[in-house]
Amino acid sequence: MIKLDADIVWVSVSIAFVVLMVPALGIFYAGLVRRKNQIATFFHCLAVFAVVGLVWALVGYSLVFGPSIGGFIGDLSKAGLLNVGSTPNQSYAPGIPETLFLVFQCVVAAITPALIIGALVERTRLRSMLLFSILWSLFIYSPIAHWVWNTGGWLHVMGVIDFAGGYAVHTAAGVSALAAAIVIGRRLGLKKGEVFKPSSIPLVILGASILWFGWFGFNAGSALKAGDVSASAVVVTFLSAAAAGLSWMIIEWRIRGKPSSVGFSVAAVCGLVAITPGSGFITVPASIIVGLASGIVSYFAANWRANKTNIDDSLDVFACHGVNGIMGSLATGLFASVLVNPAGANGLLYGNPGLFEAQLIAAIAVIAYAFVGSYILLKLINRVSKLRVEPEEENEGLDIAELGESIDE
Repeated sequence: MIKLDADIVWVSVSIAFVVLMVPALGIFYAGLVRRKNQIATFFHCLAVFAVVGLVWALVGYSLVFGPSIGGFIGDLSKAGLLNVGSTPNQSYAPGIPETLFLVFQCVVAAITPALIIGALVERTRLRSMLLFSILWSLFIYSPIAHWVWNTGGWLHVMGVIDFAGGYAVHTAAGVSALAAAIVIGRRLGLKKGEVFKPSSIPLVILGASILWFGWFGFNAGSALKAGDVSASAVVVTFLSAAAAGLSWMIIEWRIRGKPSSVGFSVAAVCGLVAITPGSGFITVPASIIVGLASGIVSYFAANWRANKTNIDDSLDVFACHGVNGIMGSLATGLFASVLVNPAGANGLLYGNPGLFEAQLIAAIAVIAYAFVGSYILLKLINRVSKLRVEPEEENEGLDIAELGESIDE
């Protein structure tokens, strides 16, 4: 019997916050690409969210939260929404209907492959991106989420903790984005060390700002109830993003002589990513440290990729989500405290080296599985549905070539 109506309200509001992150991501990405690809980039985010959301709700939920098969994947007892109703799932969310828990997990799962779009913008076919996103959600995201969040998952049993998606969401998406950028190759006309200028800096700032807003639902909503833990998650989420934006700005100011609004906006998102795995486990001072480190590490990671490699991870998904997902997950192993969340664990700095070791093993496992799995998926999909548009379509822009629409019409 459900007793805490406040929990239902909080999770329902959090779902709305996360859904708002989808157009925010589209706005953010659209501002960063060239004008001729703005509509297609935005639409790719929306289409992937919708398609993957349906597939995940019908199949993925059962694969993640169904009874575990050997600690690696769930069975299909909840596929097709069977055995899912208003009765709470006592193992995961005892204070809300299981249907509401399913929807919250659904929107989190559905926005995750949309993150990968940033590595492939301006040159990827919509149908191929949709096919990849569906298969990625089933064969990459669902197993990893099961390992970490299912009570029978092998990483969960090992003691790994991940409050809101450091491994399944950000590490997996960031590493997969790196694999995707390698497979699909560089955009036409882009030289090593060169970047295409953002088409709309106000859109970048607006998108990042709305993402910041929506992230409160993403992180604090993962508490699945209103209370001390969700309140703490709100505070550390804000502080980490602010600290990351400021540390990036200071470095950029010193190196370039001027700060940039785009850099600050990107850094704030990096700080949000970095705090995600530990948002329900670490203290307020620790969140500031995580944010400051995030801005510094992200700045150098993005610039190293652009200037020292031939990888065209167009919007630096790996530097933002991959690097910070890994760093934030390891930071959780350092800073986690049962004083913040009794359901968590103490980290290395509180006398428990075992948690950091478990977090490190999880990071290695997720990186290897996501990269290799995504690389194989992309190679197979390219045989069935070509990933990349034709050169003339890429030069024309995907707004016209793929959608027959133009922002100038």
